[in-house]
Amino acid sequence: MTTEPVFDAAIPETAAPEVEFISLSHLNPSTELNPVPSRGIDLKYFRRYVRSLEEGGYDYTLLPYGSNSADSFVVASAVGQLTERLRPIVALRPNTTFPTVGAQKLATLDQLTEGRAVVHLISGGSDAEQARQGDYLPKEKRYARTSEYIDVLRRSWTEAAPFSHDGEFYKFDDFGPGFAPYAAPVPISIGGQSDEAFQVGGEKADIFSFWGEPLDDLRSEIERVNGIARAAGRTTLPRIWVTFRPIIAQTDQLAWEKAHEYVAKVAATFAAAGSAARRFVGNAPQNVGSQRALAFANRSELYDRALWTKTAAVTNAAGASTALVGSPETVAAAILDYVDRGASLVSIRGYDTLADAVDYGRYVLPLVRQEIAHRKATGRRGTLQAEHLGNYAPEYGQYATAGQP
Repeated sequence: MTTEPVFDAAIPETAAPEVEFISLSHLNPSTELNPVPSRGIDLKYFRRYVRSLEEGGYDYTLLPYGSNSADSFVVASAVGQLTERLRPIVALRPNTTFPTVGAQKLATLDQLTEGRAVVHLISGGSDAEQARQGDYLPKEKRYARTSEYIDVLRRSWTEAAPFSHDGEFYKFDDFGPGFAPYAAPVPISIGGQSDEAFQVGGEKADIFSFWGEPLDDLRSEIERVNGIARAAGRTTLPRIWVTFRPIIAQTDQLAWEKAHEYVAKVAATFAAAGSAARRFVGNAPQNVGSQRALAFANRSELYDRALWTKTAAVTNAAGASTALVGSPETVAAAILDYVDRGASLVSIRGYDTLADAVDYGRYVLPLVRQEIAHRKATGRRGTLQAEHLGNYAPEYGQYATAGQP
């Protein structure tokens, strides 16, 4: 059991006044619980998935990118045409698309979606994965390239006359005026836990992305980003995006029964010979985010109200993998703990991907939004966090360890 914090109805000074929700889009029914060998798109499933996100009240969906994945730009364009409100986030690696071309593609998507496009720049956390598409820059250079890429993107969207560029990584003459976004430059997100990631994100990103970490550790990281932003003379700080893999059920006890079942299946998937995830297991991860996740997992399985790290441990922290476990009320209260630390974008994606996305939309998002509306109306916090204690109550830890060796 974690020591229960003293509840104060005053809204913390660090709290974000708004919160928006992100979910990753899935192209077919294959999951970590039940992997189905496929590299393809199940169009019927994809349409249903995206429609469920729109109906569930999500604000954004991330279209991931990998060397063996579907093209994120094409999928984002499809999302834009299948929805009216959902904002597609294009995951883009600078080594795959020249920046003036990237600016053109993003502006085109923004026009087609009437201002809904967002881009998440991935500098690259694995040398091996980067090399699969011919990128051999060392990691610190990759972030320097991302910094230059951001500059070219923004100039391409805003310069009223042709301009030339002669930088460390890119050179061109008399480009533009570029194809314009719908109304304003496309928001740019980056993530990462290296020193280089913090520097670029603090100085230039509209959004900085984290994986789920213990509350105090994340707040320290947010302060670090904000300090870099202020030192760069920024008056608007980056929005903070944090990602979790919630496991919910009607009660905390039932959620823990599901969590233990899920983690056993996920571990089996990642341990299976021939699994697409096999290359991640058994090797020390190169990226700092995965290293941090594994360090937290080694220290403890449970943190704060509902953060569970065993899902990271069994996957070698191959991507965002820390869970929030509990009833919808407990998980919503845990999300609000992170909102209170400064997160205004919360990404939640499940292990039973479509069913979980639907359940979050029905049972979790409304609770968080109800609390945010209460705060706006009263200037005070509601009682959700005080009433649903999760790991701050002794029985929660008993559920978490029930039946475990």
